[in-house]
Amino acid sequence: MVERLITVRDLDKAYAPKSFFQSKGEAKYANRGIDLEIYQGEVLGLVGESGSGKSTLGRLLLGFERPSSGQITYFPDQEGRQADFRPQIVFQNNYAALNPQLSVLDIVAEPLLRKQSKAAAREQAADYLDQVGIPSDKWTHRPRSFSGGQLQRINIARALADQPNFMVLDEPVSALDVSVQASIINLLMDLQEAKQLTYLFITHDLSIARVISDRIAVMKEGQLVEIQETEALFAHPQADYTRDLLAAIPSLKL
Repeated sequence: MVERLITVRDLDKAYAPKSFFQSKGEAKYANRGIDLEIYQGEVLGLVGESGSGKSTLGRLLLGFERPSSGQITYFPDQEGRQADFRPQIVFQNNYAALNPQLSVLDIVAEPLLRKQSKAAAREQAADYLDQVGIPSDKWTHRPRSFSGGQLQRINIARALADQPNFMVLDEPVSALDVSVQASIINLLMDLQEAKQLTYLFITHDLSIARVISDRIAVMKEGQLVEIQETEALFAHPQADYTRDLLAAIPSLKL
């Protein structure tokens, strides 16, 4: 039986008005009435237009922000022990997430230094860089020496160094050339299978979500309008908004 990792119930996230001219009653809801389950070892695609609340939901699940109301539950393991929840995130802006003053080897080693000597951390960091396909002769270089696709591989290696079991991938390929996107998606799929990771894959592009996701959740104006297994969603979309998104894919005829 597939085990639940996260359950979300009736989740709201509202932000106070930023403008002096707005009244106190005009709080903006980024998420509203979210009900969701995420299962161990699955890839859940979260799809919607810019500003629909996808990234906010990702931050809430990671614990970066607190919900205004509702509940997020992280489930214990099969023996009933405390929830083993080890989250990480990979951002769209791959350069901004890296310290420009450090070599990529030391960037990946940073989270490992909490428990290991510098030598041991660098040795393990080298293994992660190797796993994501960064050549060993580049490990002492700083981030500015790398292409966008290579930088995203380095970000993934750094995330893996924390040994997560849940990763939020927030538009991880949208800033990359189309020719590079496929290689990053393939890398993420290989790592997910090898390490039994759980992904929340955030994207505005349904065609990319289709490649990597087991299920897809569609978000509009802060609300989830549909959740289905991927191929079922493409074959039989239930929400009008989902049909509109599918119709906007150039190569897809409904």
